[in-house]
Amino acid sequence: MAARITVVGAGFAGLTALRTLRRQAPDAMLTLVAPRAELHYLPGTIWIPSGKRSRADLVVPLDGFLRRERIAFQRARATGLSADARVLRTEAGDVANDGLVIASGARFLRKLPGIEHAIIPCEGVEAGEAIRDRLAALDAGTLCFGFGSNPNEPIAMRGGPVFEFVFGIDTLLRRQRRRDRFRLVFFSPSQKPGQRLGEKAVGMILAEMRKRGIDTVLGEKPQRFEAGAVQLERSRIDSDLTLFMPGLTGQAWLDDTALPRSPGGFVQGDAQCRVPGVACTYVAGDGGSFPGPDWLPKQAHQADLQAAVAARNLLRELRGEPVREAFRSELVCIIDSLDRGLLVTRKDLGGRALPPLRFAHWAKVAFEKRYLRRYR
Repeated sequence: MAARITVVGAGFAGLTALRTLRRQAPDAMLTLVAPRAELHYLPGTIWIPSGKRSRADLVVPLDGFLRRERIAFQRARATGLSADARVLRTEAGDVANDGLVIASGARFLRKLPGIEHAIIPCEGVEAGEAIRDRLAALDAGTLCFGFGSNPNEPIAMRGGPVFEFVFGIDTLLRRQRRRDRFRLVFFSPSQKPGQRLGEKAVGMILAEMRKRGIDTVLGEKPQRFEAGAVQLERSRIDSDLTLFMPGLTGQAWLDDTALPRSPGGFVQGDAQCRVPGVACTYVAGDGGSFPGPDWLPKQAHQADLQAAVAARNLLRELRGEPVREAFRSELVCIIDSLDRGLLVTRKDLGGRALPPLRFAHWAKVAFEKRYLRRYR
């Protein structure tokens, strides 16, 4: 009988896992569980305020992909899991499986007082649209940008998109010939924000901010947000628009499972993307906590690498074969500014950072087009 494999989540990790499973196991019975049969290409939200992208560009219906790949779809949110992980609980009923890949991503910590006054840039396409509309409605003012981390798991953060919004909005205002009417402020609890990108990259980012006249307030933790201000430990910044990326934690549905969790609330995964102590259960992407370097990113590229390994290892386990393949730790980041991009790469044995160049911007555009073509 063909194996029944369930994948939770329709993001980068979930879809890569499904593609890999179908390629490696043509006869497997695959089921995707997700709230919508859509891929939301969140890296492209940085281009919504400028009009370079719209909702139609970034929200990709998956009906055709699911039909082509013969994948069943359960439109529901996961709500829990049986002790042996062979039954996934969902809003629409139970889904039995012989193997499970958890790729449901992470959620943002919303613990800071007044967080409702800030827009969380990567929370969805709606966030990009809100930034676009709020910015268009302002004639002048102060724009504040920052990001935080999970205190119980500091690596659980995503700061790159905030840098992109800072530089992209600066470029947009200059094109609109109204940059002189706005003060842009970047704040961070770290003196060296974005350290996982490497010392050289951090230096380049801060130098670019100085060059563009973007103010920085570093080394102060945010205390609260207000409708018209950001309160840090020692500084108070008036703000007409605040963009803030909180730290990440695991999805709430994991609380109704017996899965091992990390201090930050993520599903524990090993180097092979297995969930320790639970047979035929794997995790990939932002929702997992994995061994690796202190710069191990939570980003789409790393999620894809983990998902492919998780899928192949799950099939090996189902066949009774040894599971030895480990995922590769790799950071590839283009910090875009609408017309240029600062390229940063890190691998196990080193990395590099290049100053803002036009080719990096167009490489990011080309990657998006190529990536989404698979699912259209």
